[in-house]
Amino acid sequence: MAEERAVGTPVLRRLNTAAVLRAVRDCAPEPVRLAELVRLTGLTRPTVGQAVDGLVEAGWLQQHDPAAASPQGGRPAVRVSLRGRAAPVLGLDVGPHTVSAGIDDLAAHRLAAVRLPVGRTGAGRLLGVVDEAVGRALAEAGLGADEIAAVVVATPGIVDPASGRILLAPSVPGWTSVNLSEHLRGRFGCPVQVENDANLAALAVAGERSGAGTLLAVQWGERLGAGVVIGGRLHRGTGSAGEIGFIRPPGDVPDTGDGRGPLERAIGAEAITERARRAARDRPGTALQAGGLDAAAVFAAAAAGDEAAVRVVDEVAASFAQAIAPAVLVLAPDAVVIGGGVARAGSVLLTAITRHLGRLTLTPPVVEFSGLAEDTVLTGALRLALDEVWGRLPV
Repeated sequence: MAEERAVGTPVLRRLNTAAVLRAVRDCAPEPVRLAELVRLTGLTRPTVGQAVDGLVEAGWLQQHDPAAASPQGGRPAVRVSLRGRAAPVLGLDVGPHTVSAGIDDLAAHRLAAVRLPVGRTGAGRLLGVVDEAVGRALAEAGLGADEIAAVVVATPGIVDPASGRILLAPSVPGWTSVNLSEHLRGRFGCPVQVENDANLAALAVAGERSGAGTLLAVQWGERLGAGVVIGGRLHRGTGSAGEIGFIRPPGDVPDTGDGRGPLERAIGAEAITERARRAARDRPGTALQAGGLDAAAVFAAAAAGDEAAVRVVDEVAASFAQAIAPAVLVLAPDAVVIGGGVARAGSVLLTAITRHLGRLTLTPPVVEFSGLAEDTVLTGALRLALDEVWGRLPV
């Protein structure tokens, strides 16, 4: 009798409903039987049945045709699963050259994916592409803006975690004058969160790895940034944690006046290409003299054994290792995971970085590339949006 009274208590009823909904989420996308929910939650069958009925009525769960009866007889088992479109979320990866938009349903199934080039630079043009990407994603998913439950936007630069305002974004002229969160709130009637792109990449990478250790996730393309995840939680510091692009590597790094940090000017994708061009002048016959040279071609030439390319890659790896070694010594991360365009470099870069880090640290971490490649940031944005939705369960 005590439990029957507890079932009717509003607070306990909400707690029980939340436990059932999380258990169904853990089993997604497969439908789950009520008997299994009883086992997973530790609740009685009447309590689970009451919670399931309420969640189906609220639109968060859907019932499936009963499974066939067992050979031993008995009634067919009732099965339920998440109704993904109960709370779809929108993620945006906003960069100076490309804007990506994605929509996931509650079960993390991708309903839409749009990727648009920005073209000319400037905040006004970039904001226009953001609006176009959002519109195309909603159309592809067959959803209205009022049906989106949460929006998370990834942006380059330093973001104030309290207000969502962009404080520094050298790669996009005028971007700090744009109140991106307010702009999007005018279109969506749901929470809108703006976050640094490298932080979201770190959350995505952490979600792909088992365990809750310490992770240093690096986004490495034309620019360099990093996110730190400790025990499964993002470490933001005062809002600028992970801005490794502003570390000053050894040697003279001329200021080009474009807002890039010293490390970005030394080993960003553009800098890698320029290093290769300089190396080619002294090495007749090197593959680095070929037309259309870019960072990918440099890494490919090094993998093929081109001496000049191998030297360039080793110099880049040494500069990177020297820059992050203090962070490795302080944090002792379980892994350094590299995403972004440079993540296509292959083992030639990983081997060199690992070798140099081994000389500079006490316990070198595992160094690897992100398996999410260029979708890392968007994946992180969508995961954070789903976490926001699950943090305000309808119970």
